[in-house]
Amino acid sequence: MRTRIITGVVAGAAFIGLLLLGGYAYSALIALMALIGYDELVRMNKMKRFGAAALCGYAGLVLVLAPSFDLGSKWTEVVTQERLVWFLLFALLAVTVFSKNKTTIDQAAYLFLGTIYLGIGFFYMMETRVEGEHGLFWTLFVFLAIWASDAGAYFTGSLIGKAKLWTLTKLWPAISPNKTVEGAVGGILLAVVVAISFHFAKPELVSLGHAIALGVVIAIVGTLGDLMQSAYKRVKGVKDSGTLLPGHGGILDRTDSWLIVFPFLHLIGLL
Repeated sequence: MRTRIITGVVAGAAFIGLLLLGGYAYSALIALMALIGYDELVRMNKMKRFGAAALCGYAGLVLVLAPSFDLGSKWTEVVTQERLVWFLLFALLAVTVFSKNKTTIDQAAYLFLGTIYLGIGFFYMMETRVEGEHGLFWTLFVFLAIWASDAGAYFTGSLIGKAKLWTLTKLWPAISPNKTVEGAVGGILLAVVVAISFHFAKPELVSLGHAIALGVVIAIVGTLGDLMQSAYKRVKGVKDSGTLLPGHGGILDRTDSWLIVFPFLHLIGLL
């Protein structure tokens, strides 16, 4: 527990510091996290980290993230998302041919999915921060609501369990045995409280109704993002995606909710 707390405080302080600083410092941190997360995916699937297929994925990931570094309109005209997705698919399928199926179609599909999953997720973390003059406000809003949801779920479940008020109802025991319905409700409530505090801090930026809606959606979608990765790790037979953060696991273990929440909010128009 001591190691977990120390790691959380140090890593959290460094992350928040670069988030507040913004600009290329924050974008570079997110890009680095994306690359480490992709490396964790490759290793969880027991593939060669620097094989041809994995290198295609690394390159695709960098290209997905590149627009956030403001490389100019010419770049975005040439490297469109449609072209990028197709050429990544083409490259990975070509590897299966040239490797004579040493890289299987299943592995190619896995790397393709991983590149899109991580690329789009981390891209929107970067975009939220650099978008407009209120990027810091919205980025802090989303991150703090996610963290509040996690904390609310953990402490609600723990308190009810220790007090033995009633038998906790498992949320999805086949995938994540420790998550409970009561914890999920506690997470939603605390995320909404945090969201409302942002409304009172800047009512001109977010209405009360919008803030409440964001809090609820962030908590629910964040929990689903957590379950998605738990399901994957269960299939792969691993507890943690990596060991980079002592007591916390890998990058993917810490960002599972982020990777789903940020693009979801943008793509449905809530941010």
